[in-house]
Amino acid sequence: MKKRKKRLGDRYDGRKVRSLPPMAYLVPYIMTNRADSQNYFSFRIDIDAIEKYIREKRNEGLEEFGFMHVFVASYVRMVSQRPAINRFIAGHKIYQSDRMTLSMMVKKSMDLNAQETAIKVHFEPEDSIYDVHRRMNEAVTEAKKEGDSTALDSVARALFKLPSPILAGVVGLMRFLDYFGIMPKIIHKASPFHATFFVSNLGSLGIAPIYHHVYNFGHIPVFLVFGAKETKYEMNKDGEVIRRRYIDCKVVTDERITDGHYFATAFKLLQRILKNPAQLDQAPETVAEDIE
Repeated sequence: MKKRKKRLGDRYDGRKVRSLPPMAYLVPYIMTNRADSQNYFSFRIDIDAIEKYIREKRNEGLEEFGFMHVFVASYVRMVSQRPAINRFIAGHKIYQSDRMTLSMMVKKSMDLNAQETAIKVHFEPEDSIYDVHRRMNEAVTEAKKEGDSTALDSVARALFKLPSPILAGVVGLMRFLDYFGIMPKIIHKASPFHATFFVSNLGSLGIAPIYHHVYNFGHIPVFLVFGAKETKYEMNKDGEVIRRRYIDCKVVTDERITDGHYFATAFKLLQRILKNPAQLDQAPETVAEDIE
């Protein structure tokens, strides 16, 4: 991701977007909370090509390779071409994030009462499926270690020991500091609420996806949830009954980061990438830069 020199008004985690239409700058003052600004939509993914692609990669030797890797790599590729999806709102202003970061929850085991933690995985716009697979697997392996294996675990446990009134005051102070972009970097690094996108795989639990709200704390602008695989029998144009495999995806976005047309083109691109995942083997030919 191209590094730009910081200017007055930028944050340590993002660059202020300065060339938007006037109305775009007013909207965050009208819709002040992320929960006030949520838009919901869903789409269905035909996974025939993806399942073939997954088999090919497993045969190549990619361990524990699955749909999550393909989905995340496709999202990273989409952001590389539609960079405004990597903006966020903080302090009533619009910023382009300095990093492309995934947040997701990980259970240390599938036991009912097993410890759960969140991981953050950083990507580059040039990443291929091999880069995404490696980065994700390294982060998940570390998170599944016994005990407090992530920065979030350590910070959360330390905060949990505080009396409730003090803890509430600390969280309030973090909100205040984050508003001005001066929250301690150690908290920002651990926080799963400061990222480009949050993904949840309910398919691993065998259930349908839900619409998951975006958080008012932090600045994640997009939350994606996909569910279990479904088999459908449909009739093609020749009147023949064929078998199709699908996964449904639910998306919640912070509408303030860009306009509806941009969102539409971005998620259409995501769906095209998912239909042809082989393109993820290589880095993108070009990487788009957001406006100044």
